[in-house]
Order: sequence, then C-alpha cells, then structure tokens
Amino acid sequence: MTHVENWWMKGDWFDSCSCDVGCPCEFAERPTDNRCEGFVIYHIKEGAYGDTRIDDLSVMIPGVFYGALWAGECKMTVTMLVDERATPEQRKALGVIFSKDAGGFMAHIFSTIAEITAVDYVPINFEMAEDMSYWKAEAPGYAGAHIEALTGPTTWPGQLVQTTNPTGSEVGAGALATWGKAVMSFVNHAGFIWNNKGQSSKHMPFDLKGPEPVKLNFPEV
Repeated sequence: MTHVENWWMKGDWFDSCSCDVGCPCEFAERPTDNRCEGFVIYHIKEGAYGDTRIDDLSVMIPGVFYGALWAGECKMTVTMLVDERATPEQRKALGVIFSKDAGGFMAHIFSTIAEITAVDYVPINFEMAEDMSYWKAEAPGYAGAHIEALTGPTTWPGQLVQTTNPTGSEVGAGALATWGKAVMSFVNHAGFIWNNKGQSSKHMPFDLKGPEPVKLNFPEV
C-alpha cells in the first residue's frame, strides 16, 4: 500500500470528447453512440503534496470507454500526459495524486480506470479567457483542444451556458459546469487517434484534497 501524504489542489478542469454537445456523461447517462473518447485536463493553479508544491502544472488524460461508466457498467482505458516542467519530486507527487491510492475524490475517479497504457512527460500549454469565452490546452503533437463557450439564438448576450450540481462530475460533488463546443480537438497518443472538432466540452473548477475518504453514492466498477 502506497503511503500517501496529505495533498490538496485547486484549478481548472475541462474535457473535449466525442459526445454530441450536452455530453450525456455529465448527467451520468450513456455517452453518445454508447462510446466516449477524448481527453480531460486538470490544470493545477495551486496545490501541494506534503511539502512539495505542484503549482501551475497540468495533467492530460486521453481515454475511451463504452457504456454507462457512472452506473458501473464499464471501465476506462487511458493514457497520461504529464507536464514535463515537473521536477522529480513533483512527478512523484502527481503520480500518487493521480492514482487509486490518492484518497479523496481522485481515488474514486481512478477506480473507474481499468488500464493506463502509457505515461509521457511532455510540454502542456493551458489558457482560459478571463470571461470564459474560450478555454484551450495542448500538448503539441499529442493532444489538444480549443473550445469556445456555447451560445445560441436564445442565449442572453454575455451570459454563459452553465449547469450546477451535475450527476456525473469528474471534479466532485456540487460542481459548476460551463458548456462549450470544440473548434479544434485531437488526440494522437499511444494508439489513440481521434478528431472531435465540433463536439462537446465542459469546464469545471476543482478544489480537491486527500487522503481523507469521501462519502458519495459512487458505484462499484
């Protein structure tokens, strides 16, 4: 059993996947066409693992699953792209936080993963507009997306399309999701090759910690 130091992290999360806009996965339903493929990114604005700070680092997780993940019907197969700027101590810290050993909500997330097929340390760039009109991230040559905030004919000007307290949140309970649409989205890593231009995205801030257990209505998978 891995010894886990106390950890915490705050920042921005978003996904870019193959689901139609309004990704059913966020509502704990089956994904579009019963498959979801794309990537998620956790950009850590500030955080620490024990005495090791992990500020301004990012982890991208390309992955795929088939079926109702939140109902415990399936598990994900993923790869991981970790910010190459991380020092050896920071890489060790991120390796524990992004695992089933982490405790807290991250342990629940990683319990839904069947296999991590590759881990690579690469440059990762993250950017988000102050007014959240767009968000984007890229590990050049491996994965990336440029997302524009969702709008439409009946949307109030300057107002974001948001939902609260989603039933299938990757950042914990009570999240605020801001919806968007990919103007560019790709994955090309370790056998995963996808182009999800025009498909769904959502942004959520996160504030997570461990290794304290988290009591949630989370299915066994």
